[in-house]
Amino acid sequence: MKRRTLVFASPAVLAGGVIGGLSLTAAAQQPVIRFGQSASLSGGQAGYGKDVRDGILAAFAAASKTSGARFELTTLDDGGVRNRCAQNVQNLIDSGVTGIVGLTSGAGAEAAISAVEKAQIPLLGTASGNMGIRAAGSAPAFHVRAGYDLEYSRMVSYIKDFGLRRVGVVYLEDTSQANLDAMNQALSGMSITPKATLTIDRNAASFDTVAASLLEAKLDCVLFTANAGPVASIIDKMSAAKYPGLFYASSFAGQSLVDTLVARKQSCVMSTVVPRPNAAGVGVVNRCQQDLAALGTGAKMGMTTLEGYIAGRIAVEAGLAALKSGSPTRARLRDALAGLRSDVGGYRVDFAASNGAGQGSRYVDLIAIDRYGRLVG
Repeated sequence: MKRRTLVFASPAVLAGGVIGGLSLTAAAQQPVIRFGQSASLSGGQAGYGKDVRDGILAAFAAASKTSGARFELTTLDDGGVRNRCAQNVQNLIDSGVTGIVGLTSGAGAEAAISAVEKAQIPLLGTASGNMGIRAAGSAPAFHVRAGYDLEYSRMVSYIKDFGLRRVGVVYLEDTSQANLDAMNQALSGMSITPKATLTIDRNAASFDTVAASLLEAKLDCVLFTANAGPVASIIDKMSAAKYPGLFYASSFAGQSLVDTLVARKQSCVMSTVVPRPNAAGVGVVNRCQQDLAALGTGAKMGMTTLEGYIAGRIAVEAGLAALKSGSPTRARLRDALAGLRSDVGGYRVDFAASNGAGQGSRYVDLIAIDRYGRLVG
């Protein structure tokens, strides 16, 4: 069943003639900017999809109370399935939304690019480093986070520092060839050839054979580009078999992987593309915590929620800039994004400097979870 979440003004609150803290009369007078999202609200990536959605909702709710405009989000469930995501995007385009924000499937976003380009609707803040949507000519796509090329370069530099040579690569079978090319380019730059390269189905019931193949290859380390479920399962199987090497995961594994490994006291190095969610001294982290609390849904702070929140904040800024030129059309929103330079509280997004490439940030950091379940990086 396709699930749909519609947010009107701020969290759906309707009591005594008040919507999200606004009177019905005031709400009716506000200009409305409608965004659509396809997210994995069910299946193996449900936690990831809900976190991204909640971050966007928190940003939209806060802006709807203070900005003089109302921001609406319609979210359709794609279960992490590429074709469902692409169909959802087409349905959202047909429904008349002004922009698409926060897709949680990079493969799905890639499948939807042709529909996005045909409609000339802005595709903003896809929660994936997928390189297929960063290829030349993928306008009007705008990325508020770094791509996998930058993540892989950082991860491989870390591998080189440890002198690791026998490397395994695990990635999703439905992902872009461009992602694998980016990984291989990063490895070849350090004169490393993978000893094992395996593809996986993100929604598979078991990953035992994958873990067995990796163990048989006697690797120094394994690099993952996959959602949290498969990565956690493979790490668990290999750890139980006393695998002595290291694990590296891309940001796509998200907060769910961190939470799972901390609970199990299993180790991993992970790349992140937003500030650490416990960095209370960073403005955007502090503001996200406040806006999540105000949302009143019990949504929890984490790196994936923060990524969604940043995308939501940028959508708000671009939407308000578009309103200055008149009604918020797709063309005006796209133009506003193309010229946007923003600091949302210690995290900079600059599309104007990307020369039309739509790459707004190059921020990448690494965190390490040690065998005692502590974040030590």
